[in-house]
Amino acid sequence: MKKTVMIAESFDSRTLANMEVALERACKGLSIGAEEHRVRRRIAKKILKCAERGDITLGGLTAAARAAATELGVAHGERRDQSRSLKSGRPVIEAASCTNKYS
Repeated sequence: MKKTVMIAESFDSRTLANMEVALERACKGLSIGAEEHRVRRRIAKKILKCAERGDITLGGLTAAARAAATELGVAHGERRDQSRSLKSGRPVIEAASCTNKYS
């Protein structure tokens, strides 16, 4: 049986706020399925893993979220070329991962 842990009990209010902002930023960059529960849940899981590893900064959480969104975009056949991304002001993300800065 899986143990359920409330996220609110695991992190402080600043971290929770950073996690929420990271999720919104990543979903904003997706044109396909950004409001689908399944998509948001998958991105949120990546954010949670990042935070659990110790990177609770907005930058680190956002990078993990955008990497997950990029993976989902590729899985749905969404493609962005570099010139289009630069015109939109959104960075081109090849790959990003969460690292524990404290190990």
